[in-house]
Amino acid sequence: MNIKCILIDDEPLAIKVIENHLSSFQNFEVVATFNNPIDAISILKEQEIDVVFLDINMSKMNGLEFVRSMEKLPNIVITTAYREYAVDSYDLDVLDYLVKPIPFTRFLKAINKITQRVHLQRGLSKEDGASSEAFIFLKVDKKLVKVKFDTILYIESLKDYIKVFTTTGDYMVHRSLTSISEELPKELFLRIHRSFTIAIDKVDSVEGNLVEINSKRVPIGRKYVSIAKKIILNQS
Repeated sequence: MNIKCILIDDEPLAIKVIENHLSSFQNFEVVATFNNPIDAISILKEQEIDVVFLDINMSKMNGLEFVRSMEKLPNIVITTAYREYAVDSYDLDVLDYLVKPIPFTRFLKAINKITQRVHLQRGLSKEDGASSEAFIFLKVDKKLVKVKFDTILYIESLKDYIKVFTTTGDYMVHRSLTSISEELPKELFLRIHRSFTIAIDKVDSVEGNLVEINSKRVPIGRKYVSIAKKIILNQS
């Protein structure tokens, strides 16, 4: 099912940038665009919108004022040229805060956040299909690759890159283990070493400070061992 979006910004070029970014993701649908929040109220009442990309400084109404004025809103992603509103926006429980000009790599992180949040809101849990339906986008060379969570075995840090090992293939990605671990569902994945994050349900055995996943022996770091064993053994 598509993730439905609306874009609100009084700068046509800013809307075009977000539309171009979103065009890389087939499951994201731009339902409408508006140059002020007031005109967007009717569609928010009439349709089920999953996410609003919202500017702050606009002529008819400030974006944050708009959020405060509405009783019920979809997920909000702030898109602004100003960093100083970040604290106020997070007090309003916005999903993400993007500072213009928005690099595609930063936008990709927001897309993964949105995808996870929408899957949770649609009632997908571990038992009824989150692991088989939910996914993350990885930028591999110049291509965006959709990787389902239930195919990931473990992820290894290799200096400035990570290698994502899956049941269908391996992917080398230019990013840190910390950043990708933050985007993965905590109930499905666990960091067990400064160089490894694993899929909890893919652990075949535990021996000392090692876990075995798909015939690969992965070490558990000293500072992770207590909590890692507790979580892995309780979920086995």
